[in-house]
Amino acid sequence: MRRFLPEGCLMHDRDNAARMADEAALTAAALREEVLEARAVLCDSDHALHVTLPAMEGIIPRCDGALGIEEGEVRDIALLSRVGKPVCFTVCGLETAPDGHTRAVLSRRRAQELCRAYWRSHRRVGDVVEARVTRLESFGAFCDIGCGLPALLPIASMSVSRISHPRDRVTVGQTVRCVITSLEEGRICLSMRELLGTWAQNAARFSQGETVLGVVRSVESYGVFVELTPNLAGLAEPFEGAAVGQTATVFVKSILPDKMKIKLVIIDVQEGATVPPLEYYEEGGHIDYWNYAPVGSSRRIETVFGA
Repeated sequence: MRRFLPEGCLMHDRDNAARMADEAALTAAALREEVLEARAVLCDSDHALHVTLPAMEGIIPRCDGALGIEEGEVRDIALLSRVGKPVCFTVCGLETAPDGHTRAVLSRRRAQELCRAYWRSHRRVGDVVEARVTRLESFGAFCDIGCGLPALLPIASMSVSRISHPRDRVTVGQTVRCVITSLEEGRICLSMRELLGTWAQNAARFSQGETVLGVVRSVESYGVFVELTPNLAGLAEPFEGAAVGQTATVFVKSILPDKMKIKLVIIDVQEGATVPPLEYYEEGGHIDYWNYAPVGSSRRIETVFGA
């Protein structure tokens, strides 16, 4: 079975290296349309990517640099930014370079087409997948779901606890587990919050009377919202000097499942907060329905996949 992994995952794979070891191996890889990976070392004036292979130089013409480049849907910066980084590709054939040496003609676009076809035929909304964060924007994180094929993880789907920017939840290069929320028109959207536990699962990690650390996520006139885990925040009374992004030492005053609330008292705050670690509660490969609210609560925070 083909492996459609985020770019960078095949760099130290022995089979990947063996399929580029010599001219015969590259020819065989071309016949099978194997997805291979190597590092781009140059983007020339024609915006073709030059790739170093074990056997010879490889070149990815601009039109084959990525899905959408030729159609004008993707800007050339997507090619320039790959210099120095791993790129996936298939081998189209061999040619004689201007210097007289034989080089391999490669296509990153074709690798992405094969990956997209795989997703369309083998994946469905509700499937749990792994992705690698490649870029952060104010509205969400772009993730590589295989061969550089992008998917969007919106900021609102990163957790139940609200954050001001995706950097508060993930970092570039991080591998995350997500659930597919949309596969429409070739645009793939992901979500994480359904994998980070329900209110009850997160609240079970704390006990009334404990003093723990959290992150200040919002300061309002009536109180301060402190995130205890990515999917759980509590409300503390107003505290002078509290600001978004600070680490807060909080006393757990009460835990109220029926109201889906945790009441806190801020003991102290300090500057700087690290990105809270992600803890996944869903181990399966597919989800049809998810409800965040605890039993007995009148509130409902739910996701119906494929509805």
